[in-house]
Amino acid sequence: MNFTNPLVYGIPCFLGLILVELTYSKTHDHKNLYNWKDLASSLTMGIGSVVLAPLVKTVSAIIIFNYMYELFNPMVDGIRTNIMGWKSFGYSLTVWILCQFLDDFTYYWFHRQNHMIRFLWAAHIVHHSSDNYNLGTAVRNGWFTILYKPLFYMWLPAIGFPPEMVIVCLGIEALWQFQLHTAYIPKLGFIEKIFNTHTMHQVHHAKNLEYMDKNHGGFLNIFDKIFGTWKELDDDIEIQYGVTKPPNSYNPLVILTHEYKDIWNDMKKSSNPYHKFMYAFGPPGWSHDGSTLTIRQMRAEAAKQRQD
Repeated sequence: MNFTNPLVYGIPCFLGLILVELTYSKTHDHKNLYNWKDLASSLTMGIGSVVLAPLVKTVSAIIIFNYMYELFNPMVDGIRTNIMGWKSFGYSLTVWILCQFLDDFTYYWFHRQNHMIRFLWAAHIVHHSSDNYNLGTAVRNGWFTILYKPLFYMWLPAIGFPPEMVIVCLGIEALWQFQLHTAYIPKLGFIEKIFNTHTMHQVHHAKNLEYMDKNHGGFLNIFDKIFGTWKELDDDIEIQYGVTKPPNSYNPLVILTHEYKDIWNDMKKSSNPYHKFMYAFGPPGWSHDGSTLTIRQMRAEAAKQRQD
């Protein structure tokens, strides 16, 4: 069966909703919600992602996903059968729901590793680099992320989910993620117990120490709660968006590459191979001399100061 990626229809909606939010903010009491130069940077990077995505989709869907599907689910007596013995999955509603659930599980770990491994963070920091939280920021995506993202998901076609089903579930995930990037939606009561909501994603984009590296989920928050990364928005905390080491530029090329440059400069600080490796693949903020701290180290230091 052939399916169309829902993002094909979502992109025009994205632009329309950005325009609606932009107009509303400028005509009401939120005139600082959008910065024109910042929005231009975000849209430029979003357009770049739209141009690059079909090329990467061809590689991921046709080559990687299809290869994994064919390799681990060969035809046996005319029936596509997984090497573990079960029949490959069809297109029933139950299979669709299961695929979307496992897609969300995969997204959680993909997203979390983007915050835990500095080389991946260098690609993902683009999305967090704006100190504005709006629907324009939602399309502020790093171009390099889509080069390795399919590698996290290739286990799904390997166990029997049709590649086109995985692609559609990825698209649905992206649609949900886009609409989370607005500060106009308040807490949603019972929905907050199950789904990743707008206020939870505000926490994720904050650079307040108590909020950083929280709420990595896609459309569900169950995995954040299970693995200890869930944090509710505290109305008593003045939220600050962005990153602790911003690019300080509206130039899209600077925004896309500044963290890679910082990694290279940090690697030159020590001749020790282990130090060089950790500067590239350790957690963001790691340093061999304590000159910079990881988020975990900063929290431990803050806790120590409170105790003292």
